[in-house]
Amino acid sequence: MKNSSKLLAAVSSVTLVALSTAPAFAAPGTKVGETISNTVTVDFQVGGVDQTEVVATDDVVIDRKVNVTVAEVGGTTTSTTPGAPNAVTVFQVTNLTNDVVDFDLTAVSLNGTAAPNGGPNSTFDVSNIRIYLDDGAVSGEFDGTNTLVTYLDEVPAEGEAGSIVTVLVVAEVPLGVATGTTAVVSLEADAHAGGTASSLGAEHTNTAGANNAALVDTVLADLAGDDDGIGDGAFSDRDDYTVQAAALSATKSSRIISDPINGTSANAKAIPGAVIEYCIIVSNAAGSATATNVAISDPVPAETTFNAGTIRINGTVDGTGYCAADGVAGGTFGSNTVSATLNDLDGGEQSTLVFQATID
Repeated sequence: MKNSSKLLAAVSSVTLVALSTAPAFAAPGTKVGETISNTVTVDFQVGGVDQTEVVATDDVVIDRKVNVTVAEVGGTTTSTTPGAPNAVTVFQVTNLTNDVVDFDLTAVSLNGTAAPNGGPNSTFDVSNIRIYLDDGAVSGEFDGTNTLVTYLDEVPAEGEAGSIVTVLVVAEVPLGVATGTTAVVSLEADAHAGGTASSLGAEHTNTAGANNAALVDTVLADLAGDDDGIGDGAFSDRDDYTVQAAALSATKSSRIISDPINGTSANAKAIPGAVIEYCIIVSNAAGSATATNVAISDPVPAETTFNAGTIRINGTVDGTGYCAADGVAGGTFGSNTVSATLNDLDGGEQSTLVFQATID
């Protein structure tokens, strides 16, 4: 406090007592450490003659109001698949502090918690959780050019360019998880002192005691997040992954096409010299994720000899549940094994492989 006249010293000191009952906050946008000066001027006369005016000034240093929010982007679940190595959820960290701040970042998996986007409670954990800046070639995507971080460095004050930072939480999904199951992740940003580039500052804490008008005090003004408390200098939010798995099943059946005695007829029997046709049906359950690279490997029985040129793939299923005769030539035979890769199978689709062999 600076007073320019002893005449007003008592008045000014009374004002300071009133101000010291609470931290000195200014309107949003006033930066920490700035000084608010308040000057009063008193004009007076003596014997009708104007006298020299009396001036008094009071200075208050703006304190630090720490506030932050974290929000998952999009408001929808992230679709993923079993075994996905880099499943991505996107968050925005917003600095609502009137000062430059570092934010220590923590991301955890929360098995058994409610999915924030309306799905069932989580039933598995993701692993190898990493946090990246959204600074890759494609915004909002993990494309291998993003920067791995554990904290956000020197985030500008509220309202300034760069005060909102987008980050990617990237994790591995275990194999074997079922379609429709969820995993929940939580991202927390904890406010630390800024001011030194490339170094995480000390964690911000509340300044104890009454306001000191000449110094910068700190007040933690954040609300409670999903996994943190009110006024703790941090904020957290949750997002979830929902698994879309391919649910493949296979059936194999056969029929006798012909034999040396009955020829090609419905009465053909499984005797030496008879031709067997094998039908393999691969199905992907309705609502499942698309199955790709569907590879079939079928060793030919030792008691038979493969009939060259009989492999047909990507056919349909007839009304009896057997392979229809509409497949196309494809596949290979080697090391006494029939092999083929079918077309991609969307949920609810089927595809077939058919080949023939002769009983020895």
